Parts: sequence; C-alpha cells; structure tokens
Amino acid sequence: MSIRRAENRDIGRLIDLLHQVLEVHASGRGDLFQSGNTKYSETELSSMITDENTPIFVLEDETGTVQGYAMCQIEDLNNSNMVKHRNFYIDDICVDEACRRKHYGNRLYAFAKEYARSIGAYHITLSVWNCNPGAEAFYESLGMKPMKTVMEEIL
Repeated sequence: MSIRRAENRDIGRLIDLLHQVLEVHASGRGDLFQSGNTKYSETELSSMITDENTPIFVLEDETGTVQGYAMCQIEDLNNSNMVKHRNFYIDDICVDEACRRKHYGNRLYAFAKEYARSIGAYHITLSVWNCNPGAEAFYESLGMKPMKTVMEEIL
C-alpha cells in the first residue's frame, strides 16, 4: 500500500470513486444530489491535479490499483475579522466500498494531515453531510470535532 499525488492516469479511477460518493449522498439527500453524476468532471480533475492549491492524494493497494483518494484545498485566509491563517480543507475522502474496514481512510487522513503540517496549515477542516452518519463517526474517530453547524429550512 502506498500513497502519492494523483496523476492524469488516475482520472478514470477517480471518476469511479466519485460515483460511489455521490450515490451515498443521493441516497441520503435525493432532493439535492442527482444519482449517476459526479462532483467533478475529467477536465476539472485534470486541472486540480496540476494545481498546487488542490492536491489530490491517491492510495494504491499492493497491486497498484487506486483504492481511495483525498481531495484537498489549501486556503490562505486573511479576512478582516479573522486571524490570518492557512486552512487545509479536505474536500472529499473516499475508499472503494469493496476495500472499506482496511484502515485505508485512516492512512489517507494521516497522510493529508502530515502534508498539511508540512505546508504550515493551522488546521484541517471538512464538511460532512448529516445523512452520512458513517462518515461523521469516521471523522470523529480521527479526533475531529464539529467547528460550526450549517442549518437549513427547506421551502
């Protein structure tokens, strides 16, 4: 098992995994997520792969097959009402559903955390949908805590 930066040759597999993530969200919030789509297109992924501010890390198993990813964003925040700091935002972590419970997600998170430290990030943030309690429990098991709550009223 190894973790590395994504390359263009990984895009097809990233699309496959993005479909898995979307289906989890579509089953929990079909009013917001359209089944059969992905969050990013091949073109968008290609652009992200070459952008230093949107690193994508992939986890390969012993056969060299990508079994998971962590899509990240580096944000330098300098708002007038906040202390200037660097945020390392995890946009998405996914492990292939056939490979779950092998601690691949833990390894991806640990790798991303070390990378965030190496670039001087103050903290790691991410969003998790309430319709995905498994993800909430996973992130809490890593030591993450809620930072803020987004509320909604469906009209």
